[in-house]
Amino acid sequence: MKKIILSLLPLCIFFTISCSNSDKPLNRFSVIQNGKYGYIDNEGTIVIAPQFDQVSDFKEGLALVKNGDKWGYIDKTGKYVINPQFDVAQDFSEDLAVIAIGCKMVGQPGPAMKIGCKWGYIDRTGKYAINPQFDYAQEFSEGLASVNIGGIGGEDTYIALVGFGQFGGRWGYIDKTGKYMINPQFDQASDFREGLAVAKSDSKSGYIDKTGKYVITLEHAGVFKDGLAVVFQVTTETFGYIDKTGKYIINPQFDRARAFSEGLAVVRIGGKWGYIDKTGKYVINPQFDDALDFSEGLALVKIGSGWGYINKTGKYAFTSRFESAQGFKEGLALVKIGSGWGYLDKTGKLIWISRN
Repeated sequence: MKKIILSLLPLCIFFTISCSNSDKPLNRFSVIQNGKYGYIDNEGTIVIAPQFDQVSDFKEGLALVKNGDKWGYIDKTGKYVINPQFDVAQDFSEDLAVIAIGCKMVGQPGPAMKIGCKWGYIDRTGKYAINPQFDYAQEFSEGLASVNIGGIGGEDTYIALVGFGQFGGRWGYIDKTGKYMINPQFDQASDFREGLAVAKSDSKSGYIDKTGKYVITLEHAGVFKDGLAVVFQVTTETFGYIDKTGKYIINPQFDRARAFSEGLAVVRIGGKWGYIDKTGKYVINPQFDDALDFSEGLALVKIGSGWGYINKTGKYAFTSRFESAQGFKEGLALVKIGSGWGYLDKTGKLIWISRN
């Protein structure tokens, strides 16, 4: 059997978390000291001592952490809610988390390669909500989750925590009881977003509804966000945007295009990136060598070798430039400072620098 070799992506300081509804948000941001990961708050104070080998962001009040070769979950005080016991695990989504057991390592450490896994779902107490039985599984979205039978989890290797792909076997969709709502029949299957999912079968590709019926047939399509989806037109080799009827709202004209975020989408034409609104009008003219989505009112853009943050008028929020950086989440952004990483607030002030 042909093996698909995929690497298990490490979870590290590049992740942040959700805030609580308290008067003082219990935000947690991962940091590293002396080779171990812990968490700080928005003010740069260590609130969970560095003690983990790998960590993720907090989602739905819990964070995925690893010590040794097993994954478990902690709460925002750093206490284990679910002890490390899983070979592979993902963040919680809609009160359930994807886990895998029975995995066997193959090859040398590096990217981690595993075979023989069985995937299932746990609840917030660590109890199995859906017993491990699938060859791969994705997180729940809009009440359904895509699962794979006969593919990557058996004799083949896999990458955990990636999007859908053609990994062999067949994909279908289950509900939170583990019952198939759409039987396995697709070569590819994405999460549902705004009521539709991207799927590809032997004879068709495009968007399916929650009954598994194709409602838009299209060869190259992205998931819906803010009511629109990016699609690629093969004949012109350009990108445009459609609505949920399959009608072009913004005609194909861009060399590259990304999904809408906070009312704007980043597109490339003539080698430069800019931002359009939902009518296709430029709000920020193409001028950047690279650009990312807006997040919390700011977006990362690159001119030359330096990244900076702009607001929705296209003006820089502050003068600092960085070799590498990420978008704002819960009021902070991760940026590269020399040989280390730090967290930046929206005034441009560094509240944490890590040299490890």
